[in-house]
Amino acid sequence: MPQPELVLWKNIRGKQLGDYKFRRQFSVGNYILDFYCPKKKLSIEIDGDSHFSKQAINNDKIRQVTIEEFGILIIRFTNEEVITNIDTVVERIHYYLQQR
Repeated sequence: MPQPELVLWKNIRGKQLGDYKFRRQFSVGNYILDFYCPKKKLSIEIDGDSHFSKQAINNDKIRQVTIEEFGILIIRFTNEEVITNIDTVVERIHYYLQQR
C-alpha cells in the first residue's frame, strides 16, 4: 500500500470509527475501491498525482458513475490531505458515516 493509504488504514481499521468496519481493496464491478464500509456503502478513495491529468480525471468520473450505480457513495482525499491532516480526514469520514 502507498504511504497515504497506510496512514489512513491505521486510523480506520478495526472499527476505530464506532461500529463501522472497513475493507481494503474491495471489488465492485470491474473496479477496486481503496477502502469500503459495507454497512454504509461508503467508499474512500485516496488520489495521488496520477489522478490529476486530464485523462485520469475523465476516467475517474466514469468510474465514479459506475460505482454509484451500486448505491455506493465515494469520498475522495488527496495523498497530501491524508499525510498532512489525517485528523480532519478521519473527522470527515466519520461525518459521512453518520449521514448515511
